Amino acid sequence: QVQLVESGGGLVQAGGSLRLSCAASGRDFSVTVMGWYRQAPEKQRDLVATLTGGGRTNYADSVKGRFTISRDNAKNTVYLQMNSLKPEDTAVYYCNAGVSSRSDGTYFEVWGQGTLVTVSS
Repeated sequence: QVQLVESGGGLVQAGGSLRLSCAASGRDFSVTVMGWYRQAPEKQRDLVATLTGGGRTNYADSVKGRFTISRDNAKNTVYLQMNSLKPEDTAVYYCNAGVSSRSDGTYFEVWGQGTLVTVSS
């Protein structure tokens, strides 16, 4: 079983920065794509950014130029550096990973528990 543990959320003023971290743990697995999604109150969960093992990134238009996704493949950890935060960035941020089992090759997605980011105006 693979688990994702997130950290780094909190309260910040508009214009400030936060860095989210997400570490994958478990046995006999390899991680392909890792990413971040967010869900604001009464809204659907939307993609923020993804990063493949080969380094290909994808960002939501609303965060381009402000957020940067990166990962440490050796640690199975993905980061989200968020700069120039806006009140509309307020949401619960979820880590997501595409994982392959080394024992039988099964591919599945794993979600973190979510971390709240609140940006005050």
